[in-house]
Amino acid sequence: MLPEGYHMELVASEPMITEPVAIAWDGNARMYVAQMETYTQDADGTGTKDKKSRVMLLEDTNNDGKMDKSTVFIKDLMLPRMILCVNHELLVNETDTYDIFSYKDTNGDGVADERKPVYVLGKVAPGNLEHQRSGLDWNLDNYIYQTVDPIRFRYVGGVLKPDSLHSGSNGQWGLTHDNYGRLFYSRGGGENAGSGFQINPKYGALEFADAYSEETFSPVWSRISNPEVQGGPPRLRPDSTLNHFTSGNGQSIFRGDRLPADLVGDYLINEPVARIIRRAKVVNREGKTYLENVYDHKEFIASTDFFFRPVNTYTGPDGLLYIIDMNRGIIQESNWTKKGTFLRGKIDQFDIAKVNQRGRIWRLVHDGYKAGPKPKMLDVPAGSLVNYLDHLNGWWRDNAQKQLVILGDKSVVPVLKQMATGQKGAAVLGRLHALWTLEGLDEINKDILYSALNDTDPQMRRAGIWIGERYVKQDDSEFIARLGKLVDDANFDVKTQLILSLGASKNVLAKQIVQDVLAKNPTNQMLARAKTSIDKNEDAKVYGMKLGGFTPAERKLIVSGGEIYKGMCSPCHGGDGNGLPTNAAPALRVPSMSITTRSTPSEFYCMA
Repeated sequence: MLPEGYHMELVASEPMITEPVAIAWDGNARMYVAQMETYTQDADGTGTKDKKSRVMLLEDTNNDGKMDKSTVFIKDLMLPRMILCVNHELLVNETDTYDIFSYKDTNGDGVADERKPVYVLGKVAPGNLEHQRSGLDWNLDNYIYQTVDPIRFRYVGGVLKPDSLHSGSNGQWGLTHDNYGRLFYSRGGGENAGSGFQINPKYGALEFADAYSEETFSPVWSRISNPEVQGGPPRLRPDSTLNHFTSGNGQSIFRGDRLPADLVGDYLINEPVARIIRRAKVVNREGKTYLENVYDHKEFIASTDFFFRPVNTYTGPDGLLYIIDMNRGIIQESNWTKKGTFLRGKIDQFDIAKVNQRGRIWRLVHDGYKAGPKPKMLDVPAGSLVNYLDHLNGWWRDNAQKQLVILGDKSVVPVLKQMATGQKGAAVLGRLHALWTLEGLDEINKDILYSALNDTDPQMRRAGIWIGERYVKQDDSEFIARLGKLVDDANFDVKTQLILSLGASKNVLAKQIVQDVLAKNPTNQMLARAKTSIDKNEDAKVYGMKLGGFTPAERKLIVSGGEIYKGMCSPCHGGDGNGLPTNAAPALRVPSMSITTRSTPSEFYCMA
């Protein structure tokens, strides 16, 4: 069921693809499909970790919107979960590892024949496969983000350079960004339909309980019964439809140009148990972001196909919305389908475990709109990419910026400066991408930023502050003073960015600017909480994520307790609380935990 005028077109299905979970397009719109081909092939999860999964390369050779050519780009993988195109290479992360490798086809046969590491820890990534990372989202700020793990990356010299997120990351399956670099996470396991969208995680963690209404946003509205729910009867209405988000995932902000304009900027998130896709408005009130359901007691897309299992959504190069549908019987991982559970009973009752090895990629179209042209961004001069920074389709803007940064061709810098400073007649999004492309090429200077700070659009002013943090860290009094002129800016996103960018500075003037913003807006919840998040993030840098969450008095008590333990208890119980080989005294905790000055009281105890 779709709103009037909308239709779904099939782009690819089995046998061309099976068990698709994520896609990525290269600069010429060739589509890579990550497939988890061993995912829950029966209710017991037999063979889940076998290395039999693949990444497929699909092409539409006649431009009719349907994939008609496919090759196995990579085979023998363990449940690939993150992919990102960088020029002619595909970055891939598999389940159970933090490592990321680059794959490249050097002879044009559509099969990867070159593999090299781009980020290697060499450690096993723990946790159920549903709770591991997703993403590799190249954001407006030229950082590549992922969920779960407290890290982000820069792509430099053909490798990923890590940057720590001191207060942790966010989310589970799905990560996206809007036109202005705001990230959107979700936590399906926590029955959460959206999180992490108030501030960038580099500044800390900030969530509001009322960012969406539990009463009106959390309920979902299926068109068919959904008896096989993990939560059992409490998660079902009397008509056996799901009553609440339980597996929100694969969210996106629609940023295309070939669907109705009122969809642009809307937040879309899947609920595969309910067989629906939610559409929400992203509402900004005095700097605080809210999600509000567009429809009352119904959904944007609600399927009557029992096996419709949407797990990811994307804005495509043709300006349309793409939906990844695993199209299978069991959607939950086998840890939650064990014998004796409510869910297993329903799986066996309806005999749905055998419905697998399928998959659909759909695109959403609308009457009166035609798909956009196919891009050609690979193997072209950098100068030919600059105009795409001002394209109406966000996919083109993002990929032009990414390609320009990867190429590193400084010959485009003069025209980028003209575009960023408003001399080329570019729209605000074109100016914004030009500005961030200059940042990615390390060609920013204060004159460019001063122009951004004077721009008529608040998102340009916000970006000028954000990028200008390099000068704040250098204690540049001239630049900090220029930021002080924005204290009375009419836009709360600008004021919030002042708090975020200056809030951790030790500079006296920077501190005064922050205090002035707070004093002049005493009732603004966003500004106050942003400062609190910055303070906690700074504590986390010094003390670690665990101790960083405590007050100074609590930290002092915990650290003192740790010192007492080391002096009085460790000779018998061991420095890590796990006991000694002599068994002179019992272990005080499970072996996987270790005692340091970053431990919390709940993690260890000492009887002396």
